[in-house]
Amino acid sequence: MFKLDAIHLREIRMQLAQPFETSFGVTRERRVLLVELECDGLQAWGECVAGEHPYFCEESIDTAWLVMEQELAPRLLEAELEGGGSCVKALRQVRGNRMAKAALENAVWDLEAQREGKPLYELLGGSRREIPCGVSIGIQPSVDELLRTIERELEAGYQRIKLKCKPGWDREIFAAVRQRWPKIMLSCDANSAYRMRDIDQIASWDEFGMLMVEQPLWEDDFYFHSMLQRRMETAICLDESIRNRRDALAAIEMDSCRILNIKVGRVGGFSEAIAVHNAAAERGVPVWCGGMLETGIGRAHNIALSSLANFSLPGDVSASRRYWAEDIITPEVTVSPQGTIQVPGGVGSGVQVRRDRVESLTVRRHTLRAGARVTA
Repeated sequence: MFKLDAIHLREIRMQLAQPFETSFGVTRERRVLLVELECDGLQAWGECVAGEHPYFCEESIDTAWLVMEQELAPRLLEAELEGGGSCVKALRQVRGNRMAKAALENAVWDLEAQREGKPLYELLGGSRREIPCGVSIGIQPSVDELLRTIERELEAGYQRIKLKCKPGWDREIFAAVRQRWPKIMLSCDANSAYRMRDIDQIASWDEFGMLMVEQPLWEDDFYFHSMLQRRMETAICLDESIRNRRDALAAIEMDSCRILNIKVGRVGGFSEAIAVHNAAAERGVPVWCGGMLETGIGRAHNIALSSLANFSLPGDVSASRRYWAEDIITPEVTVSPQGTIQVPGGVGSGVQVRRDRVESLTVRRHTLRAGARVTA
């Protein structure tokens, strides 16, 4: 058992290496909420993946900051912790706010790994030392630019190409990509941009031989996705709809999807991510790890999670340099020419946070200490 000495909240701002467009809009700069835990001379970091606006889900960086400062962090400071898994009970009284909870819980898992002197991936139950990775390509200014971007990513070794799509940016690009590369592993992600009036069109995408169509309909839906899946040979993958193990079981039972995307922030932390992974594995449903434009801190946590056995499909855990001219960790995440990432074997997450760079990017901070709150 142990208790935390302090929790530091920071907001940093980082420019993306290039704009990233989805059906939600265009992101050029990321406001990122980082948490740092202190315990018995050790420091551990977590990252909140909530966006600048509540578009992906109900949370945003500002709601996450508020609920961490006023509710979650004080509860965690008061708790007697056995490890990362005990955070669920400590934070249970606060409903929802899964991305805020995940940032804190994941940092506690990292702290537990450090206390036990073992790699984070091993503590989570992972076994693979190398993971396959794909790449998510945002909506581009033109089809020609999209094809050039795909060519660069294939040359970099990525094993799966995922295309962000929306009405008006779908069939034309799928056809162009398939004409150029008939056999690459291809998928698309709609981020809930379509409705039932589009079901015939979506079902026709079978002709493009994609690995999966990700979250085409409502972000909270199983029923209509089940109707669509019955119309398609291509697997539907659910992302936003899966908030926990119970959602995963419901989606699998209803045949709403045949693949699951697990985002550790979306489901509330490593504990629930492992539960979703296990539920899917027991039912023969493959999973992969999704990305949320993380810095190296969140990226390192995604890599550790992806080492679990049922993460059998290439995820969105790409190289640091795809997103940032300069990351906040060392070593930065790199991808081999074969499209794989080595799982760090050092104690904890296996990466070091560049505190000097974090300081230079910090625009807001707050510290909570055991027994008292102190604003730094």
